[in-house]
Amino acid sequence: MNQTKSWDEVRAAFQKIWGYEDFRPPQGEIVSSLLEQKDSLIIMPTGGGKSICFQLPALLQTGVTLVVSPLVALMENQVQELIQRQQKAALLHSELPSWQRRATLQALAKQQLRLLYLSPETLLSPPVWEKLSQPQLQINGLILDEAHCLVQWGETFRPAYRRLGTVRPALLKHKPPGTKISIAAFTATADPSAQKIIQTVLQLQQPEIFRLNPYRPNLHLNVRIAWTPRGRKQQLLKFIQNRPGQAGLIYVRTRRDSENLAAWLAEMGYTTASYHAGLGATERRDVEANWLGGKIPFVVCTCAFGMGINKPDVRWVIHFHAPHLLSEYVQEIGRAGRDGKPAEALTLISEPTGWLDGEDKQRQQFFVEKMRSQQQKAQQLIKKLPQQGEINQVTRQFPDSEVALALLHSSGQLNWLDPFHYKIEPKVKTQPSTQLPATQQITQYLNTKQCRWQFLLNAFGFTQETTNWHCGHCDRCR
Repeated sequence: MNQTKSWDEVRAAFQKIWGYEDFRPPQGEIVSSLLEQKDSLIIMPTGGGKSICFQLPALLQTGVTLVVSPLVALMENQVQELIQRQQKAALLHSELPSWQRRATLQALAKQQLRLLYLSPETLLSPPVWEKLSQPQLQINGLILDEAHCLVQWGETFRPAYRRLGTVRPALLKHKPPGTKISIAAFTATADPSAQKIIQTVLQLQQPEIFRLNPYRPNLHLNVRIAWTPRGRKQQLLKFIQNRPGQAGLIYVRTRRDSENLAAWLAEMGYTTASYHAGLGATERRDVEANWLGGKIPFVVCTCAFGMGINKPDVRWVIHFHAPHLLSEYVQEIGRAGRDGKPAEALTLISEPTGWLDGEDKQRQQFFVEKMRSQQQKAQQLIKKLPQQGEINQVTRQFPDSEVALALLHSSGQLNWLDPFHYKIEPKVKTQPSTQLPATQQITQYLNTKQCRWQFLLNAFGFTQETTNWHCGHCDRCR
C-alpha cells in the first residue's frame, strides 16, 4: 500500500467519489489487497460492485492502472461514469478517431491518467505497447475485467487473451529495478477449472482469492420444453403478454436469430430491438440507451449484450436458445433482479430426442464441430510453423494462425516467450480443449432432475453449501 494512505483516507475517498457510506463485504478486503499490490482473483456475482474494487485503488495511487476489458460498450460505460465523477480515466479502442487516440496516448505519456481501459488486442498493438514500455511510465497494475472471457473466447475468436500472461514480465524488463506490477482478475463466474486456467494463463503469483456464491434467492429458474419451433415462439409470446411493460432480455444464439425474432415481435406489436456484435457503435449505443431509459422494454440479443451494463429493474431473462456454456448462462441470468425484487429466468429447449425440432441439437453439434475443426487445423499448422517465431510475421504468412497459436498454447504445445514471440514445445502430451466437457455440462443442467440452484452451485465449486439443499423456488423444487 502507498504507506501514506490510512484506511480512513481510503474510506473518505470512497465516500467523496461515489457517495457511499461504507463498503459492502468483501469490497473493503479486495480494495486493501489491491492497494498492497497483491495478485488477486475475484469472483463476485454481477451487480456486486466489482468495478469500484479496482477503480478506487487505482485512483488512490500515482501512476496508471491498465484495465483490460472485452467490449467497447463496457469500457465506455465505465469511463464515462469516472469522467462524470471528475476522475482521470480514458480508453483506447479501434473504433476511436485518431485525434482521440493521440490525445489519450499523450496524456498517458505525461502520467496524467490513473485508469486506462483497453482491449487485449489494443494493449498488444505496437503503438500502444511502445508507449507502455517507456521506462519512466509508472504502471501499478493490470486488471482483467470480465476474466471469464479469457476462458470462453481465448481459444477461439479473441486469441490475444492467451498472450496476457507475458505482459507483466515483458513490461518489467523496461522498468526500473524493484518495480512491482500486480495483476487482478475479476469475473462473475468461474468454475474450478476456469479459475485454474485464469491463474495459469495470467501467471498469477500466490493470488488472494475472493469467491462469492452466485446464489440469488430472488431469481427463479425455469426450463421448459417447446415441442416445435412454432411452439417456442408461442411460449415466448405468452410469457411476455403476461408481463406487460416489464423490463427483460431475450437471448438467442446468432445475429440472424436476433434480427428475425425482433422483426417477428415487432409484427406482433411489440417495441423491441435486435442487438449483436455486428451493429455499428452508434446503433449499439442507441439500443442500450433506449433499453436503459425504458423506451424499449426488452431487447433480443446475442451474448454480446449486457456485460457490465447495470439496470437494476430487469424482471426477466429468457433464453430463447440455451447458451453453449454454463458460465455464459449464469452471467446472463445474473442480469435479472439486481434490485433484489423477484425476477424470472426462463430457458426454452426442444424435447430431448430433437425429432420434432432438431435446431438445438444442430446448434450444439455445430459448436462442437467447429471447435474440433479448429483443433485439427492447429495440429496441421504446427507442422508448418517455425519452432520459434514472431506473431505478426507468422500471421502474415499463415492468415488463420492466430487462433491456432492460442489453441496450441492452451494444449501445452507452445509457450509465449513474451507477448509477441512464441516457441513450440516438442513432445508435450497434448491436453484436449477445455471447452468440450463444458458443453456437456449445460446439457446436464437443462435435463437435471435436482434443484437447479443446487446444480449450479455444485458446478461452480460451492459444494459444502449445497448438501441436502433445495432453493424451493426453481421449477424442479416447485
